[in-house]
Amino acid sequence: MTIETVLIANRGEIARRIVRGCRRAGLRSVAVHSDADARAPHVLEADVAVHLGPTPASESYLSIEKVVAAALDSGADAVHPGYGFLSENAAFARAVAEAGLVFVGPSADVIDLMGRKDRARDVAVRAGVPVTPRHETDDIPEDAYPVLVKAAAGGGGKGMHVVRRPQDLAVAVATARREAASAFGDDTLLVEAYVEGGRHVEVQVFGDTHGNVVHLFERDCSAQRRHQKVVEEAPAPGLDADVRQRLLDSSVALAREVGYVGAGTVEFLVAGEPGHQEAYFLEMNTRLQVEHPVTEKVTGVDLVQWQLDVAAGRPLPLTQDEIACTGHAVEVRVYAEDPYAGFLPQSGEVLEVAWPDGPLFDGEGRVHAALEPSADGVPTTVSAAYDPMLAKLVGHGDDRDAAIADVLDVIDGSRVVGLTTNLGWVRRLVDSAAFRDGEVHTGWLDGYDGPLLERPGVLREVLVAAAAELHGVRDAGDGPFGRRDGWRSAGPSAPVVIRLVDERGLAHDVEVVLPHDDVDVLRCGSQVHATWHGQTWTLGEADAMRRQGAAVASAADVVAPMPGTVVALAVAEGDRVSAGDALGAVEAMKMEFALTAPHDGTVTHVGAVVGQQVAMDHVVVHVEADA
Repeated sequence: MTIETVLIANRGEIARRIVRGCRRAGLRSVAVHSDADARAPHVLEADVAVHLGPTPASESYLSIEKVVAAALDSGADAVHPGYGFLSENAAFARAVAEAGLVFVGPSADVIDLMGRKDRARDVAVRAGVPVTPRHETDDIPEDAYPVLVKAAAGGGGKGMHVVRRPQDLAVAVATARREAASAFGDDTLLVEAYVEGGRHVEVQVFGDTHGNVVHLFERDCSAQRRHQKVVEEAPAPGLDADVRQRLLDSSVALAREVGYVGAGTVEFLVAGEPGHQEAYFLEMNTRLQVEHPVTEKVTGVDLVQWQLDVAAGRPLPLTQDEIACTGHAVEVRVYAEDPYAGFLPQSGEVLEVAWPDGPLFDGEGRVHAALEPSADGVPTTVSAAYDPMLAKLVGHGDDRDAAIADVLDVIDGSRVVGLTTNLGWVRRLVDSAAFRDGEVHTGWLDGYDGPLLERPGVLREVLVAAAAELHGVRDAGDGPFGRRDGWRSAGPSAPVVIRLVDERGLAHDVEVVLPHDDVDVLRCGSQVHATWHGQTWTLGEADAMRRQGAAVASAADVVAPMPGTVVALAVAEGDRVSAGDALGAVEAMKMEFALTAPHDGTVTHVGAVVGQQVAMDHVVVHVEADA
């Protein structure tokens, strides 16, 4: 079959990646977008752009009818779903095929079978792949805890919760159902035994319409928080050779069993220490993964090109014996979130963004970003309506240490100013002894309570750079006379010391001297945003940073942690509550955040209704403490 035009049913960095893949393949690309993404990079880079509808994903990117209509109206021959949104939606794949278009991925029947965790589990059992014990939501023995409650549809960690006590099950099930319905349009749940301290290892598989199936080795994605991957690498370190071979072979066998076509990932949980490891099937993702670049780095394979070739009916270009794994690769995800405030997603205006140039690999660099500097001077705004991932940064080297060093170098050359991100934090994680020594498992970050979660203090190099920027030390337009660093012609320099205040209100006395070149600074009026090793601090002179009449919520106010939608309210005015009781929930950026009682008391005010959009710090519930 002939494919000339591909509509990309997605947004962000993956849409940009597919646009570039189409361009290299000589294909015409069609982008789709919501109101919020009208000026997004993927829209500007595609050959054609089609507006889908309003900002909410349910009215744009998740609308099967609108996406298929956009494909037909734009003259597309094929639809590439990317990942997330409708990528594992069998009804979407079926609608695309029924419209006479090519779906770049497996058939709707295979997505139905393997794209759901419950059905994929049944196939794995028939194929002899080991699985963890399963339970019904209303029939879980008390000795079965801890258990993992997870959405049967979709992926990405949405709708997934660990439950350790029977009394916590009902809340977890209700929350998981809401999250699953919101993210995937399906609230079916699966409950399995939870394996403590396991590692997440997944195998990249690929099949074509000629009956060929291969693997492209494995990845380790154990660095997670709230079941959202943060760091991925290939190959998986510390994996027993016999376990690795079992995972590779069983993944290919599973794909053959269902006649799999296209890119897919078979995911496993590996438990035990090296030399005594066991593996259990988790699920199969019937799409391209976020972390596919690390596989591309170690195999030299362009997975998007393979997807387009297979969709056009061509056979896989390589046999299993021709695919090799060389070196090591590490990828970190850059999220709009505050790691030092419970990883709360962030939204708002971006003042500046910069990514480093790096050596290209088959047309793809070390940076895969959804966020780019504004081309027209209009500030870029990150919406709370979508997933908070802004970019993926990739390092590659001859071995794991070299790959880590490379990705640290990429992080050091990156900065996002004006919007809080995890960039500095993820650098600290990758450079930590725990990560380097392979101690990080799937539950490690969620149970961690150490220095990685402490907001770093302002470094001297950063203070010096900020002081120099505020006092024009870098500007020597007329030699030493143009510098404000205390230089005198008839004696030693007279020290110039200024007092800077950081965003936490802490004061720092700093001598104004020439700064260190490694610190990037952006001056905005009387403030300076200084970035070093991915971490950005905002500083200003004491008077300029003084807060005027800042409002502070009382301890009795339960507020929205970010702009979002109230999705649950469990109390009314007059209700008695105890400290820690669930009061409601706010959803933003596809994540749900519980609102809990700060103390024992009585609800005297409910300031929202279910479905209401609220601003950050909006008082949802007020709990008057017991006297």
